[in-house]
Amino acid sequence: MRLLIIGTLKGQLSTATKIAVERGASVTHAVDAEQGLKVLRARGADLIMADVGIDIRDLVERLAAERIHAPIVACGVENDARAAAGAIQAGAKEYIPLPPDPELIAAVLAAVADDARDLVYRDEAMASLVKLATQVAASEASILITGESGTGKEMIARHVHEKSPRAGKPFVSVNCAAIPENLLESELFGHEKGAFTGAIARRVGKFEEANGGTLLLDEISEMDVRLQAKLLRALQERVIDRVGGTRPVPVDIRVIATSNRDLFAAVRDGTFREDLLYRLNVVNLKIPPLRARPADILELAEHFARRYAEANNLPPRRITTDAKHELMRARWPGNVRELENTIHRAVLLATGDEIGVDAIRLPDGSRIDAARSPAEQAAHVAGQITAQAAQSAVNLVGRTVAEVERDLILETLKHCLGNRTHAAKILGVSIRTLRNKLNEYADAGLPIPPPNNSGGELRGAA
Repeated sequence: MRLLIIGTLKGQLSTATKIAVERGASVTHAVDAEQGLKVLRARGADLIMADVGIDIRDLVERLAAERIHAPIVACGVENDARAAAGAIQAGAKEYIPLPPDPELIAAVLAAVADDARDLVYRDEAMASLVKLATQVAASEASILITGESGTGKEMIARHVHEKSPRAGKPFVSVNCAAIPENLLESELFGHEKGAFTGAIARRVGKFEEANGGTLLLDEISEMDVRLQAKLLRALQERVIDRVGGTRPVPVDIRVIATSNRDLFAAVRDGTFREDLLYRLNVVNLKIPPLRARPADILELAEHFARRYAEANNLPPRRITTDAKHELMRARWPGNVRELENTIHRAVLLATGDEIGVDAIRLPDGSRIDAARSPAEQAAHVAGQITAQAAQSAVNLVGRTVAEVERDLILETLKHCLGNRTHAAKILGVSIRTLRNKLNEYADAGLPIPPPNNSGGELRGAA
């Protein structure tokens, strides 16, 4: 953990420094924002604690302009609500009153160091992967982590770092897909003053920031082929060239790369260098998708339910049996990331003492069972119709057969989200018969659910 403290605050930040050092942080001081920026350009930082008296907004904007990523915690000598609100509005992540409370400082450091990335798993497939990751962590070998988006590739990379001899050194992550191609070279290798328009000072890149530790190149398949050649040299020679530099800079790092694409196919397509792939792929850790590790689904769901209840100051709620059943039936195309977001929503939507089926919803507000395959959804709807028919049987007396038939057809169609094909299958009639009935009801002025072409809807049906 690299902590940069900007300002003095009548000596109170010295106390914060002592607390941070006692908890394993490496602390650097800067008297003002200008000196702080020089430290960040030269060394980087995992967290900035800044005197609330400096211009926090200006500091945030200058960091963004130079693409320096480090959270800012503002500190003040008084518990001033206005100062705290102003700092947060300006871009600070938190406000800490001084004199500092040791437990509060420890909590902030722990939050940044851990970043809520606990490894939670129960499935044998994931247990085998974690065992292999732990085994290879002690080596210096480059590692390629592959898997679908949202499976937890960065978490495994952090686990490797934490179990390696480099654990006390920096872990620096770069998302190669999120940085524009013309800026990625400078982001990785740094630049000299005047190397290009806007390069107002020398700045170290992520390779130098990670010196002694681990550099994660996330989604490396998105890197330009020209830049891949420079990366290959850095891996082979353990030296880098800053943009605009005149001499090589030695670096001591371990590189971990991730990709959600088939890099061997990218090699065949000419978009990824074969020699770089073999240099990175000394060890391959392939993370199975969530649907292939079913034992992890409920373990993760309960973990996220506890985390987000605590984060939102809500009472802990257990997940009901029916809700667990729905979670297990879902296909989770977004993997762990989708499950996490779903449970976060459920924690906020749940009422009472439990998280029920109604709280388990997709981002558009629809029930999670809408994510099932057409066949699964049709079977589920059929079950619902049967149950409802049994419950409402006592209400049929006194009604005509035509009225009951009409209500059954329209309710079935509604439950099928307008899909005529599925509704006809459930009702046991031909699509032509169903269409004729719907035309009859429409002529009588009844509202008819519009057609839904998902899952094989026949065009032309009413």
